[in-house]
Amino acid sequence: MDTLMMIKALGNEARYNILVWLKDPARHFEPQAHMPSGCDFAGGVCVSSISGKAGLAQSVVSGYLNQLLKAGLLESRRVGQWTYYRRNEEGIRRLVEQLQKEL
Repeated sequence: MDTLMMIKALGNEARYNILVWLKDPARHFEPQAHMPSGCDFAGGVCVSSISGKAGLAQSVVSGYLNQLLKAGLLESRRVGQWTYYRRNEEGIRRLVEQLQKEL
């Protein structure tokens, strides 16, 4: 785990907000119409939904999601032509523990 990479990923307001919104996707996003029923990726939200909520271009949001993914704060799943993102709760838990230990 690269703690500094995770902190840098959270250092942008839009990326931080995305992580906050994904904590409660049912509250912040419409139901994901393209997610097949029975898909085992609960809480996953597609880029277009996140882009709409953030008011940013899809290309910008895709870059932000990629940074959060590389930092270990998100996980993704490709379903057909759609990619869904959700929080990596284990990665977030490890970050919090590391910060408590180091700070």
